[in-house]
Amino acid sequence: LHKHYGQLHVLKGVNLNIKQGEIVSIVGASGAGKTTLLQLLGTLDKPSKHEMTKLEINKVNIASLSDNLLSKFRNEQLGFIFQFHQLLPEFTALENVCIPAYIKGTSKENAELKGLELLEFLGLKDRINNKPNELSGGEQQRVAVARALINNPSIVFADEPSGNLDKKSAKQLHKLFFELRDRFGQTFVIVTHNNELADMADRKIIMSDGLVKLL
Repeated sequence: LHKHYGQLHVLKGVNLNIKQGEIVSIVGASGAGKTTLLQLLGTLDKPSKHEMTKLEINKVNIASLSDNLLSKFRNEQLGFIFQFHQLLPEFTALENVCIPAYIKGTSKENAELKGLELLEFLGLKDRINNKPNELSGGEQQRVAVARALINNPSIVFADEPSGNLDKKSAKQLHKLFFELRDRFGQTFVIVTHNNELADMADRKIIMSDGLVKLL
């Protein structure tokens, strides 16, 4: 994968294979290309054209998908967790979790059943009707995790997921990723500056100057 922004060559030929069910951390200094790589892998941005470029997820060639099919693929196959939870303030925890399921076309009844199951698993059974401003930072991030999982995605991409949390909440979130992998079988790709989380992963990828330096 290559990525240019004008004259700036941000990714300089990243070659990467991630196995199903693997938890991979991506680390490196600011400006190394971590978030750019995550955005390309998550289909939120497109790589620059290059004769060797290919992005395949679950045996699907991403470049072959139309914009509509790509949106559908992203909604059904990929989950996203960001540093800032991005919850919609006017909706309850349960409603926020269910939004990707509604977009997919899941019935309200089935979406809410799945949402309740996830929120209960994440220890938020008593907070389902609370709005984001009534939740702690750690609780808001767990709601965001439930939202990422509502459509049973194959892969969850997380960009600094614990960067906005206190130490205790961050530790709980890190432990949670492994519990989720063991229970639901998801693959996790996590960009982080948190060394503890990075070292917990099955594999740590170090990026430097737009290249993968160590697998």
